Amino acid sequence: MDKQSKLIQLRKEKINELKDNGINLYPNDFKPSCSIKELKKFTEENPDSLGEEGDQFQMAGRMMAINKMGKSSFVRFKDGSDQLQVYLQQNRVGDETYSLFKKLDIGDFIGVKGPLFKTRTGEWTLLADKFRLLSKAVRPLPEKFHGIKDPEKRYRQRYLDLVMNEDTRQIFIKRSQIVASMRRFFEEKGFMEVETPMMQPLAGGAEATPFKTWHNALGMELFLRIAPELYLKRLVVGGFEKVFEINRNFRNEGVSTRHNPEFTMVEFYQAYADYEQLMDMTEEMFESIAQQVSGSTTVDYQGQSIDFKKGWQRIPMIESLTKIGGIDPEIIDDTQALLKFAQDNNIQITKKDRHGKILTKLFDILVEPKLIQPTFITGYPVEVSPLSRKSEDNPELTDRFELFIAGREIANGFSEINDPEDQHNRFLMQVQQRDEGNSEAHIMDSEYVEALEYGMPPTAGEGIGIDRLVMLLTNSASIREVILFPHMKKMSD
Repeated sequence: MDKQSKLIQLRKEKINELKDNGINLYPNDFKPSCSIKELKKFTEENPDSLGEEGDQFQMAGRMMAINKMGKSSFVRFKDGSDQLQVYLQQNRVGDETYSLFKKLDIGDFIGVKGPLFKTRTGEWTLLADKFRLLSKAVRPLPEKFHGIKDPEKRYRQRYLDLVMNEDTRQIFIKRSQIVASMRRFFEEKGFMEVETPMMQPLAGGAEATPFKTWHNALGMELFLRIAPELYLKRLVVGGFEKVFEINRNFRNEGVSTRHNPEFTMVEFYQAYADYEQLMDMTEEMFESIAQQVSGSTTVDYQGQSIDFKKGWQRIPMIESLTKIGGIDPEIIDDTQALLKFAQDNNIQITKKDRHGKILTKLFDILVEPKLIQPTFITGYPVEVSPLSRKSEDNPELTDRFELFIAGREIANGFSEINDPEDQHNRFLMQVQQRDEGNSEAHIMDSEYVEALEYGMPPTAGEGIGIDRLVMLLTNSASIREVILFPHMKKMSD
């Protein structure tokens, strides 16, 4: 029997002993009067009311450290907000209660009541008049010194990671603040939050491989959505002119430090706006969020200083390929020359790829990793932008941008197609690409085209990857660090 199994066995024996003595191991009638965080704020504002004969406080939390000293002991416990020290004296809580305390373990939940005093070292400490067991832990927590350092164990047992690693707790506290800040931003701009279907009869709104499921009652195949876009734009058709949705998307693709099969995005759409207005709004939003959650518009990410202050670079894709990617401007319009360039530079591109697709793949390899400071890349080819409005200056390109920060895509936005004939033809182009072997190309969505035929105002829309934004603002190298329960391979038996 290994050490962990022995500890569990000893705890189970102790649990049986406590049960035999009539101890309720899991009562549910103890109600804290405040959190530790609230208590500490009270000590700052009302120091004169504290002391051994002062106000009484009823607190609860998990024991994280125990220092037994005969007839008195110190306990450090934590709730969801902070940690606090408790001082127990046998002559104050009584022999029976103190005897129960000595049988408890680190990881157990306790309830205590008493006044607050300062120790000789100046630490506010609760002097226990009453002490109760609230929940008995069967399994021991990891040793505090070692913590949980194995990433796979941290992700699989996130609950332990949250108990033992304060840095992890702070990441998810900040994530919540980021989402709340984003929601406030949209509401202050007059946007309405909505919800659209997660299960859809057609997987549309992006180029991606969907997850499939089956609805028994309807007798039909459904897809977990890869994007909410086509439903949100239906709402614009219906007269909701500013809408946003913060929710999950699902894509049946690889897992990496930047990809998880389910991920959180915000998508928003505004009537009578264009893609340039959305770039302005995005700068304003990111600057505001960074300031609110980090206290500065400049943050450190993996040793690089990222400045979110408004005034970001805006570079056309073609220009980025020549000035950043090092492609000779004379071959940028020559498909065969680009294929040869890719071959000479060991970049995998198939000869079936259309010119716009080739440009985009070259961009992904040669330019994207070099875009460290917030940068908008504009003017994406029509072939890779099936839902984006064509540029009036160059019909081979679209009024579309992608935002890159720290060498990765963070957002994608564009002026929307509201010409139903153009949208129908774009879908046909995508269907042809599927026939040519691109399994992720968009499918024909006749019902969406029908919605456009009822008329959609000039509109612009954007999607922002919330997980990747949280990575930036919490200095997290992997997307798994910012998702509470990331997907993992099944453990072998």
